[in-house]
Amino acid sequence: MTAEPLAVSTATALVADAVAAPSLGNAQPWTFRYLRESGVLRLYADLRRTLPHSDPENRGLHLGCGAALLNLRVSAAAAGLVPDVRLLPDPAQPELLAEVRLSGTGSPDAELAVLHPAVPRRHSSRLPYRDEDIPAAVKERLSDAALAEGAQLVFPGAWHVRSVLELVRDAEGREASDPAWRAETARWAHTEPAAPGAPGASDGIPAEAFGPRQHGTSVPVRDFAAGRPVPGRGQAVFEQNPNIALLGTVEDGPVDWLRAGQALERVLLRATTDGLVASLTSQPLEWSEVRWAVRDPVSAMAYVQMVIRLGYGPEGPASPRRPVAEVLDVV
Repeated sequence: MTAEPLAVSTATALVADAVAAPSLGNAQPWTFRYLRESGVLRLYADLRRTLPHSDPENRGLHLGCGAALLNLRVSAAAAGLVPDVRLLPDPAQPELLAEVRLSGTGSPDAELAVLHPAVPRRHSSRLPYRDEDIPAAVKERLSDAALAEGAQLVFPGAWHVRSVLELVRDAEGREASDPAWRAETARWAHTEPAAPGAPGASDGIPAEAFGPRQHGTSVPVRDFAAGRPVPGRGQAVFEQNPNIALLGTVEDGPVDWLRAGQALERVLLRATTDGLVASLTSQPLEWSEVRWAVRDPVSAMAYVQMVIRLGYGPEGPASPRRPVAEVLDVV
């Protein structure tokens, strides 16, 4: 017996959770289409929201869309649903990234459902964290979360963390000397704080989410100001021994990027559930000639997809999201 397709209101609620995912520059490069007669929800890349300088291959776009897909799966599991997911279902439509059949039956994924409260709480914190180690049991849960989505998460040693910091600084120097790169950053990173009570932008990174300028360069936090003045922005000392994790995959194609995006968001939701905060750094991964150097040579990871800073500290302000009505089409 075939289950009845879900109500439009249920599909809308799932997409509302999906769009809480992180994306490069908070560009939110996704759209959804719900085919109500068949109970299928499709995820598309929104190619109007690409970042051609920092993401020329759309790798980051796929990571962000994969993260949104993971949120959708978490939301579905919490609603007692068992989504059937197909990645890149139609070679003739490369912008169609995934197809999710929502009328499936069976037992919901309890491990995903338990992450649902973290979906609205998770956001990047670019504030200083405490100089405090993460317990081994927590690290193991985070690694297991990545593995469950077909990816790897490794915590490099202190010497390799220093190497990653050097690569981040090198990437920042390259960006600072590239006018096109600076212009792209300025498009998505807003230096003027939103006025109290004003609606503000629905995408990009607001000034209040930049975090303070670093006193020194001890952690891999991207400075979205890129040399531009930010009213009221201060300076702070960050942790001297940051907890850095590398998320990666065995292969490096579009389907691997989608899996990595799902793994990234599963790790971030698990971290949020365990009381951690996080920020993401992709700068050295955006330069093909130095990306290889980010991988930990003592691990089996072939391709690093994201550098994650984890720790204990303040959550920081959230970045805005586009309304569901802007990203969901019902047919």
